[in-house]
Amino acid sequence: MSGKRYTEEFKIAAVKQVAERGHPASEVAARLGVSIHSLYTWTKRYGAPEEERKAVDSQADELRRLKAELKRVTEERDILKKAAVYFAKTSG
Repeated sequence: MSGKRYTEEFKIAAVKQVAERGHPASEVAARLGVSIHSLYTWTKRYGAPEEERKAVDSQADELRRLKAELKRVTEERDILKKAAVYFAKTSG
């Protein structure tokens, strides 16, 4: 993986060449120097209307936040379980 990062504008322009102008995806990918896989991924993402894309992004952000919170709460629970076991052994 090359690790190149492309701007959102670049990705949208690449998708427009395929979706609106009818150029073959393989041709556009070769001309722009990106992988065909990246272009298809961008088409899936940026081919949708902007409002729909923002809703999906918002849901993804919320999911990421909830997963992080779940991880933190699970770790706290595990610590409390260990503490309860420890104190049960020392006070008995």
